[in-house]
Amino acid sequence: MRNYARFQDNIDVSRDISVIKDLTCLVGNSSKASMKNYMLDFNVITFFGINTRIDKVLHPLLVRWEFPSLGWVKINIDGVVRGYPSLATCGGIFRGSMGEFIGGFFSFLDVQTALIFEFYGVIYAMEEAQRMGLTSVWLECDFSLVC
Repeated sequence: MRNYARFQDNIDVSRDISVIKDLTCLVGNSSKASMKNYMLDFNVITFFGINTRIDKVLHPLLVRWEFPSLGWVKINIDGVVRGYPSLATCGGIFRGSMGEFIGGFFSFLDVQTALIFEFYGVIYAMEEAQRMGLTSVWLECDFSLVC
């Protein structure tokens, strides 16, 4: 549309938007991709008239906390984000081989996505572990891609 406007000197914004929406709808509906469960994705997809395909809901996996081996420190990290994208926070807790509290951290982050704040959690955990002089650490988080 930009090139058409440059070379034809004919700008019709409503026509251009209509063509872009139609082409996006055509491509989007022929795709086999699925959307994430975020309002922003949903709003964009519905704006372009694309049929929504949401990821399948996974079955929950039973998880239990285990004590780290003697001489090791376990760091559990997690984060939370409200909306997509939005303000986020990440934090972690350090526990010894008897489950005793050794330390912890938290950090507020700017506008982030879930993947980004989980990676920040790992980085902050490792920096804090280094600052505390810990060399044998076991890091756990709930984001499989980060693990």
